[in-house]
Amino acid sequence: MRNYPLAGRSLRTCRSNMAGLIIVFALLFGNTPGARGASGDITPFQVQNQSPLVQIYGLPRDTGAEIVPSGAVQMALLQDLASNYTVGSSRREQITLDGETYRLTVVARYGFSPRGEIGVELPYLVQGGGFLDSFIIDWHNTFGLPQGGRTTALRNRLNYSYRKDGVSLLQMDHGSSGIGDLAVTGGYRLVDDTGNGHHDRLALKGKLKLPTGDSTTLAGSGGVDALLQLCGSRQWGTVGLYGSVGGLVMAPGDLLGDQHNPLAATGSLGFGWLATPLISLKIQLNGTTPLYRDSSLAELSSPSLMLTMGGALHLPDNYLLDIGVVEDVAVATAPDVSFHLGVSRRF
Repeated sequence: MRNYPLAGRSLRTCRSNMAGLIIVFALLFGNTPGARGASGDITPFQVQNQSPLVQIYGLPRDTGAEIVPSGAVQMALLQDLASNYTVGSSRREQITLDGETYRLTVVARYGFSPRGEIGVELPYLVQGGGFLDSFIIDWHNTFGLPQGGRTTALRNRLNYSYRKDGVSLLQMDHGSSGIGDLAVTGGYRLVDDTGNGHHDRLALKGKLKLPTGDSTTLAGSGGVDALLQLCGSRQWGTVGLYGSVGGLVMAPGDLLGDQHNPLAATGSLGFGWLATPLISLKIQLNGTTPLYRDSSLAELSSPSLMLTMGGALHLPDNYLLDIGVVEDVAVATAPDVSFHLGVSRRF
């Protein structure tokens, strides 16, 4: 049996920290000389599956087909707050994923040549009971949506557990916080063509995730992951279509090693409309093949599919503010709901 004893801070504290960090980000980069105007490009939501058993691996945060121009730096501060609640069982297995995950990620990308970029991603994670249960229950009641057992469960608790053949393989019921797995990223421009009323882009992107996070608190997998991804986009004036396909190779980690798949495929597809020079509306699908095997539970062995709806504010001085709500289209393979907020700027 592998236990995960934890102690940490609450998600309420981190909400305040997020607001403070956004202010610091703006103060640091808001007055940089030479800042340009807002961009009208339609760009992807940089979202990931925040399920506790999935988010520890090196899934892509899709930065799209754009490569940072030579000599420029793209900075982003990404916040994801996910509410997990699913209970599943079979003759041999029982799983409960009940809790909230807060992830704050700092992303930096640098254009080192006309076609190439390199970057880093560093997340900070908090696992806890959270505060969203009552809100989600009321939301489901208002719109007549199924509760999936939420009303009978204890509210605002953390309980991640998995048993197979009578053996406890995961038991986590106390909060934690800490640095996650650091990732080094890179990209190479293949196509950047403007003509006949459209703008086409195609880029090859990669990611190497290193085991810097503590796997006993689900802040990391305990192994090295490598991702290769092909990203493309086409924009016709105020309308944009984008997508990606990729492959993820994962070293054996510390969690459910006997059931872990070493390979997974990922993909995304999105559509956006620049409604005004300052506002774009977007809808996006993200999918991943199963990261685990030898299970009859959807939480482990079913492909995931998430739908993100929202938009972006294209602000002066190259600021972009992304706001999205993420739902699990494939039920139980991702959190019930996640809230995404991203602030980025090029300078």
